[in-house]
Amino acid sequence: MTAQIGSRIKALREERNLSQESLARLLGFKDRQTVSAIETGIRRVTAEELLLAVEQLDAPLEYFTDPFLLAGEGRFSWRQSGVEAGRLAEYERGAGRWIAAFRVLASQVGRDAPLLRRALSLNRNSRFEDAMRAGERFVSELALGTVPALHLAEVMERELGILVLMVDASEGISGAACRLPELDAILIARREVPGRRHFDLAHELFHILTWDAMPPDHAEEARDTGGNRVEQLANNFAAAVLIPAHSLAPFGNWSDLAEEDLIQRLNSVADELRVTSSALRWRLVALGELTAAAARSLPEPALRNNGHEAVNTPVPALFSKPFVEVLALAIDQGSVSVRRVAALLDMTVEEVGELFRMYEVESPVEL
Repeated sequence: MTAQIGSRIKALREERNLSQESLARLLGFKDRQTVSAIETGIRRVTAEELLLAVEQLDAPLEYFTDPFLLAGEGRFSWRQSGVEAGRLAEYERGAGRWIAAFRVLASQVGRDAPLLRRALSLNRNSRFEDAMRAGERFVSELALGTVPALHLAEVMERELGILVLMVDASEGISGAACRLPELDAILIARREVPGRRHFDLAHELFHILTWDAMPPDHAEEARDTGGNRVEQLANNFAAAVLIPAHSLAPFGNWSDLAEEDLIQRLNSVADELRVTSSALRWRLVALGELTAAAARSLPEPALRNNGHEAVNTPVPALFSKPFVEVLALAIDQGSVSVRRVAALLDMTVEEVGELFRMYEVESPVEL
């Protein structure tokens, strides 16, 4: 708790653009070294000092004491379209609570994050071909098969220790990557059409695996092509992960097809690989199977899911099985109450019980 309070005092001080000297004066300390010792967790804060910080910094007590909160810790990179900054910040606060709760409860029930993080040996100067080769190698080494989209989320959680959450995001938010000192997480808007959902997942995976070498922007425009160099590298990696060359081999030549036949095959193969036709056509361009001119000439409305809702497509369940399993274990072990979990997820107690049943997780109590 000492380290948590210290880090949150530091986060709030920096948010308010206060120096350590200024904060020392507000809290009645003799020098800035006292503030520094508090912020680094060397010196604990007394109850009286904490109440004074609540008053002087105009923050609720829960900001300093609630473990189910990210404050000055998590760094997010949002994939979105036209979302106003205030609304994005509000959603980020809520999403941060799910990630923070998982971090705390997973450790308490014995499901610690991996000691080592995997990383791609890429940087801003890497070529797009390098990113595509990394994607192909990722598919091969983790045995994702000919339709990687079917297994990607599960492999990310099981093999890489990345928390993947399917969420009901605010309009315009496609997903996000989140980096904590001891945990990586990805949020995906579950009501997106499957092809876009899978592309967002593979795109955010790239950011997680290259975060230290090229930290992503806090907010990026969601698109399959274009953007800054890091986003273009991410798109090339994502396309190679979801559409590896070996998955396209059975479908033969593309460049000799008439437009109508090309559109029909694009849509059919995109369905089979669980991607959008747009992502598929640009992957074919990257592989030299189509010219850029031919790809651009295709009418957007004719391509599968390009801006259109999928009809009769199942929506994934909220959150994920590892997330729900941790919640159930934490309730069973007395680390958290059912009602607090319900409040955290913005659900009724009955809805929490239904969430457990949906993932076939044994309910720790009668719900």
